[in-house]
Formats: sequence, C-alpha cells, structure tokens
Amino acid sequence: MEISIFETEANGMAFIGGNEGEENLAEMTWVKESDDYIIIDHTMVSDSLKGQGIGRKLLDRIVEMARERNLKIRPLCPFVKITFDRVPELKELLYE
Repeated sequence: MEISIFETEANGMAFIGGNEGEENLAEMTWVKESDDYIIIDHTMVSDSLKGQGIGRKLLDRIVEMARERNLKIRPLCPFVKITFDRVPELKELLYE
C-alpha cells in the first residue's frame, strides 16, 4: 500500500487513499507549529486495515520526512505518544 503525503503551509497528512470518490482508508495528520517542529494530532485507520500495523507505517513515513527536513515532532495523538514512549529510536525527534 502506498502512503502519500499532502501538505499546505500550515499542516499536512500522511494517508492511504480509498477508491476514487471514497474517504481515505488511513491517515495521520500534523500541524506545522514552526520551522523547527510539527505536532502530530490525529491518527485514523479504517476497520478494514486494523491489525496490519498501518498506524506505525504512517508514523514511519512522517518520521522519514521529519528526518529529511531536520524537524522535531511533538506527539499529541495518543497513538503517536505511546509509540514515542516505547521506541527509543524516536526519542531524538521528540520536541519537548
């Protein structure tokens, strides 16, 4: 499954699109708080994809983007916060 990125100046989203005309099957959204960090504020995965690690794949795509752009991440979304707490490799990206 392809994970796409959509961005504006103020916010963005990593997502797996549905069929044409349908809602996304999964998405993780962020707000660009400054040139230094983003706030991940929401994760949604449709029931049809639950249990496949899709939330983590969305996060990994955003982490890849953040590393490329030298951004920190403030996890507001509960799923992302728990993942940051459990995965030591993500600590370097944590905005505190």
